Amino acid sequence: MRRRLPGALRCLAAAGAVALGVTALGCATYSDKTEAARDALLQGDYPGSVKQLNKILKVRDADDLPSEWKKNHALVVLERAMVLQAMREYGSSAKNFTAADKELELLDLARDGAGKLGKYVYSDSATKYKTSPTEKLSLNAMNLLNYLVQGDLSGAKVEAKRFTVMRTYLRDYDPGHEHGAFGSYLAGFVHERLGNADEALRYYDEALQERDFGSLRDPIVRLAALGSFRGERISDYLPPGERPASGFGGGGGAGGGEAASSGGGEGSGDEAVEGEADGESPPPVQRPEATPSTAVLAGLPPRATPWASAAAGSPPEILVVAKTGRVPYKEPRRIPIGAAIGLAGAYVTGDTTLLEYGMFKVVVYPELVKPRNLFADAELRIDGKLVSMDEASDLGAEIVAEYEEIKPKIIGAALSRMIVRAAAAEGARAGGKAAADDSGAAGLVGFLAAAAIEGTMVALDKPDTRSWSTLPQRVHIGRAVVPPGAHTVEVTVFGPGGKERHTAELEVHEGGFAVVDVTTLR
Repeated sequence: MRRRLPGALRCLAAAGAVALGVTALGCATYSDKTEAARDALLQGDYPGSVKQLNKILKVRDADDLPSEWKKNHALVVLERAMVLQAMREYGSSAKNFTAADKELELLDLARDGAGKLGKYVYSDSATKYKTSPTEKLSLNAMNLLNYLVQGDLSGAKVEAKRFTVMRTYLRDYDPGHEHGAFGSYLAGFVHERLGNADEALRYYDEALQERDFGSLRDPIVRLAALGSFRGERISDYLPPGERPASGFGGGGGAGGGEAASSGGGEGSGDEAVEGEADGESPPPVQRPEATPSTAVLAGLPPRATPWASAAAGSPPEILVVAKTGRVPYKEPRRIPIGAAIGLAGAYVTGDTTLLEYGMFKVVVYPELVKPRNLFADAELRIDGKLVSMDEASDLGAEIVAEYEEIKPKIIGAALSRMIVRAAAAEGARAGGKAAADDSGAAGLVGFLAAAAIEGTMVALDKPDTRSWSTLPQRVHIGRAVVPPGAHTVEVTVFGPGGKERHTAELEVHEGGFAVVDVTTLR
């Protein structure tokens, strides 16, 4: 027996060393793998960022999709879609957004318990990436913008319907949180240009429930002369003499009810989303008698596009969207066990006293970290005149709020898994000691056995750092009715990194519209 112990010791020592080495080195997390793509964005090298994402997908071209969708691929395609939008490759961006949307699921933050969330947020048991509510609604809103920039109201209407289906679901299961003001605004613009006054008013009322939009005051007055819907926030934007005496409601037109929650587009909520081609003609729209004082304002896209005309009688109009920065992303972080127990509270399961004997006195979990954003705000000048812009969404703040809500569950799940590891390590320690009682090295054997077990389990239990890291931090919107003809626009983004100016020329036709997008992602 004694002759065989040195070999056992050597094996256990090797196993312990390997386990501890694996733990120290680990394998690359998602944030590690996408770091080069984010670094390229910070330098303004958008093609370089796409190239790095293509390497992860093992494809050559931005239009190429994975032949086999592995668990991270849908998220990488989503990241690439956003970068392509910043490059003004709107057709390719739309293709990527649509493909990712079909593969992604929603992470149910309200209903999933600590155990289920814990199983998801650690890489040894994670499957396909699941988006948070803010990410899911932003996906549909960003893709809707792709169609609007190309002047495709039909495609934009379909994407607006997808946005509505998801927003309605989120409102039903988590009524305490509002999301998606940016998407509601864009969906309202789509229906306004289609001539659906009541649907446009419903969407605008929905957006106004989250924040005020000065840019909606004149459009709401115009639409109110054509439609009957009067929501609470819509009424606040009307002149005193045009507000309803009591109640809100909206008879006529699109059937009343809450903003877009009955299905989003015209017709019933059972209307098909994909391949929607109902062929109906938009209702006639009459021009209001009084032209708003903002009629001289304008905006234009970074490159000329032949814009399609909207419903008969619609005024020439331009919508400008500027997106700055990127939202916080996830990286592995360590926190002392004592502090972790205090944060997790009731979400810890198991005997926490076992953690006193474990080798690892810290908890590793995914934490949000702020990127180095160069730009935060945007300024719009049309033909030399300053045009005000609204902050439509602070997506970074929404992402942080969502994460802080589930953070105790995540840390609780991490602690619960550490307890399981500690119990397994204690079993190995006892087994090693019993096998080497007569060797004089029982303590060392037990320690190495525990190290081998616990170290290996820790190495396999890396926190999942996946998140939509190319999602813009803030979305700004400006809009105006313009006279037909040529216009010059300057969109200047500014922040800690200085200023960056985007200038372009555009011609808007009578009754037509244009949507301008400037995206920096840094």
